[in-house]
Amino acid sequence: MDVQTLPDQAARARMSPAQARALFATGLEVPTTGWCAGYAQANLISVPNALAFDMLLFATRNPKPCPVLEVLEAGCVRGPEGSPVYGDPGADIRVDVPRYRVWRHGELVEEVPDVLDHWRDDLVTFLLGCSFTFEHPMLEAGIPVRHLDAGRNVAMYRTSRRCAPAGDLTGPLVVSMRPVPAGQVADAVRITSRYPAVHGAPVHIGDPAALGIDDLSTPDFGDAPTLQDGDVPVFWACGVTPQAMVLESRPEIAITHAPGFMLVTDARDALYAVP
Repeated sequence: MDVQTLPDQAARARMSPAQARALFATGLEVPTTGWCAGYAQANLISVPNALAFDMLLFATRNPKPCPVLEVLEAGCVRGPEGSPVYGDPGADIRVDVPRYRVWRHGELVEEVPDVLDHWRDDLVTFLLGCSFTFEHPMLEAGIPVRHLDAGRNVAMYRTSRRCAPAGDLTGPLVVSMRPVPAGQVADAVRITSRYPAVHGAPVHIGDPAALGIDDLSTPDFGDAPTLQDGDVPVFWACGVTPQAMVLESRPEIAITHAPGFMLVTDARDALYAVP
């Protein structure tokens, strides 16, 4: 299926995770914002087993950008049987993401629709919560999601804030930004704070310079944002943070999703909602 014959936005939102992953496994490469309403999406990073403890410690010390939903054991391509996140017998982490990035010694060497040729039996995969998950509750509350309306990927930025290091792993915090009408910012904070496993409440509201961001129109990842009169920039911790860590820490190999091209999991959003 090519982009010209994609289901419309409403049809994508109604799809099951298995249906979406089946399309991505055939080579469809599109951002996953708006797909599979009611199901959590996940960031992905696979690292050699020798780095797995450091990666888990990095995530534990930086839970806002790196909330762990599932860890796949070395060489495994799906979660354990019965896992509500990624235990489908037909799941395969090597093909179920619409676009992957392959990193070697901190250099991005390839973006590909599958990683079958790069897979190693010592790779441990971490699935981290994604803020696309809480976009559906925002929409249900009448809060616009501008990048979804514009058919764009969300804007993401490296910041001047540093993550807590772990072993040899270090890097800056990355944030995603969604413009929110000023009168609805409090509602956006309230709604997203109920989902701490998918980044939760914003880390900053307002002046981007406070995060070391010089120009909102030139994001480091994703597409330029669309702001309307009266919008306030609202910033959430982002699961692309491990990719910024890979750039600095330069592991032998790492496999990640391409920013905005997420793994759609089988876990319901409600699994991660708190009262």
